[in-house]
Amino acid sequence: MLHIVLVEPEIPQNCGNVARTCAATGSQLHLIRPLGFDISEKAVRRAGLDYWNLVEVFDYENLEDFFRRRPEAERDLWLTTTKAPRSYQEARFTADSWLFFGKETAGLPLALRERYRDRCVRLPMVSEARSLNLSNTVAVCVYEALRQNGFPGLLGTGEMAWG
Repeated sequence: MLHIVLVEPEIPQNCGNVARTCAATGSQLHLIRPLGFDISEKAVRRAGLDYWNLVEVFDYENLEDFFRRRPEAERDLWLTTTKAPRSYQEARFTADSWLFFGKETAGLPLALRERYRDRCVRLPMVSEARSLNLSNTVAVCVYEALRQNGFPGLLGTGEMAWG
């Protein structure tokens, strides 16, 4: 199962979209505080996130807390950053990869990027563009990781398939 790690996300709509991607793909969602929004049951219900119950969400106080509780993440992690030296197409994701994404205004912390420099990838874009939307970036990376692994556990056909 893929693990999506949002480091200090700030915009609730982006997190909601990422949660929906996790729900549709069976991926786990890991949130590193501080968060720019409330994820209490009441707030989620008020936001109309009716698929939130389909997502396994984990909450961490900070990156130190995350790595202390999830040491296995270091075996197969990938950091997505506009500052990366290579494209995400060069990454070899596994079905159990941990995909890290930074906050909307600043990206991933420099110390984290430097620590895992060889695991940093980016989505190609024109030089004039600062970045893609966080939830779009997550969706692209999640589906690339799933594609590389044969879309494990996901339906490959819809109701229009000939049977």
